[in-house]
Amino acid sequence: MATDFKSIPVIDVAPLFAKCDDPKMVQDPGVREVVKQLDQACREAGFFYAIYWRILEGHILMLVSRYALDMNVRYGCLKKHKRLNQNRGYQRIGENITKGVPDMDEAIDCYKELKQGMYGALGKPMEGCNQWPHYPPNFKELMEKYISLCTEVSRKIMRGIALALGGSPDEFEGERGGDAFWVMRLIGYPGASTANGKCTSENDIGCGAHTDYGLLTLVNQDENITALQVRNQAGEWISAPPIPGTFVCNIGDMLKILSNGLYESTLHRVINKSPTYRVCVAFFYEPNYDAAVEPLEVCVRKSSGIRKFENAVYGEHLVSKVQTNFVT
Repeated sequence: MATDFKSIPVIDVAPLFAKCDDPKMVQDPGVREVVKQLDQACREAGFFYAIYWRILEGHILMLVSRYALDMNVRYGCLKKHKRLNQNRGYQRIGENITKGVPDMDEAIDCYKELKQGMYGALGKPMEGCNQWPHYPPNFKELMEKYISLCTEVSRKIMRGIALALGGSPDEFEGERGGDAFWVMRLIGYPGASTANGKCTSENDIGCGAHTDYGLLTLVNQDENITALQVRNQAGEWISAPPIPGTFVCNIGDMLKILSNGLYESTLHRVINKSPTYRVCVAFFYEPNYDAAVEPLEVCVRKSSGIRKFENAVYGEHLVSKVQTNFVT
């Protein structure tokens, strides 16, 4: 469970990444140190910064995303349809709902594409193709490259988290996450509005307090704008300012279940107090779409043999959340 943390820990994951696919990785002192830090971060905050040099590629994508969002506003392309299975594409400001309140953000939403009939009735609500922005012309290629990068980064971090929980490195692969579903959101937050010369950003919440759905989230933040806030156990909102060369990472609901509550999915929100338009690129690494998620036995043993969560099918969980998150 989250503690009264006052800052988000920063972890250099390079030793883990260097040995990630080595059968003897757990014996490496550098890996053991990263695993120790991951365990502490997931227990105490549910959030951490991961230092990773290839994040620079993400900054290029963020600049392109800003342009793509602007083009969608100007020309109205990629407009979403209201049916759930066509929720891919551009989302206007106020269309996303968090706990019944419209969020002051806009986004381009992309999901791993599911072929028709791939998961039967379970998969039908999420079947469909992504609507890629037409501007710039190479946006789809940039996006696919970045998705591949984030998928690999997430897989490697999850191997470290598996070790932190006392399991084998591949606990979150195979039937649980060997064919991981993913969601990508390119999100734009308008600058803070003003009245009588005073900032009124507290009334313009970019994204309301929520937890994420899956295993692990990687967020690439706009430089020089602090807007992401994480709530500690005391109810205080702790800022997560952008740190160059890092992803902001947080664990989701499915990892909370798999860890049997040893790790908590922490509430967070976004309030852009800057007058400048803010962009972030959020990548959500999820279990297999049809995965039956249940507490790991090693985590149940660490909890005095008490199983705290019932099984959950990831696809059902995702659909139930998406259905309540959009204006219909």
